[in-house]
Amino acid sequence: MLVVSIGGSPSVRSRSTIMLERARQSLQQRGIEVVSYQVREFPAEDLLHARFDSPQVQAFRDVVEQADGLIVATPVYKASFSGALKTLLDLLPERALASKVVLPIATGGSIAHMLAVDYALKPVLAALKAQEMLQGIFAEDSQIAYGEGAASASLSPALEQRLEGALEEFHQALARRPRPLLHGQLGRSLIEARWSI
Repeated sequence: MLVVSIGGSPSVRSRSTIMLERARQSLQQRGIEVVSYQVREFPAEDLLHARFDSPQVQAFRDVVEQADGLIVATPVYKASFSGALKTLLDLLPERALASKVVLPIATGGSIAHMLAVDYALKPVLAALKAQEMLQGIFAEDSQIAYGEGAASASLSPALEQRLEGALEEFHQALARRPRPLLHGQLGRSLIEARWSI
């Protein structure tokens, strides 16, 4: 299985990046390959000018196409997800998330921003035709303590438990995900079964 994680924070020091790092570690322990992207790693000109032909953007689109699932994490700014993340998602094809499981994660200063996941981020992911969108996680900034780096940061016990529960649900959703049929596979199956349409 292949999962793509997308960090929407333009900052190097980011609580949403800490959440993604924890998710990556947990999924890798389950034997899942995780490829990580951060919006700040893409050239700003490619995002701002919607350069679909950028080699870095094309490579990103190719990996997303191969993925079984995505984890998308963002800080909440002004009651919405990051604008940098929106510009990156805008570079994906219209049906980029079809047949994929998506877990949204957001971090913000207070619980008042919790609905940004449902009312801002999820509609964009749904527009990309996500097959299954999980409930998602919202973490208050006070629940995440910085360390020397993302690996040494700490989450509150309650947040740690919610994240692990969401990742277990994500893993189960990936396992039950129907596999897309390969070109010509339906016809061969019908012939082998001696069915006719």
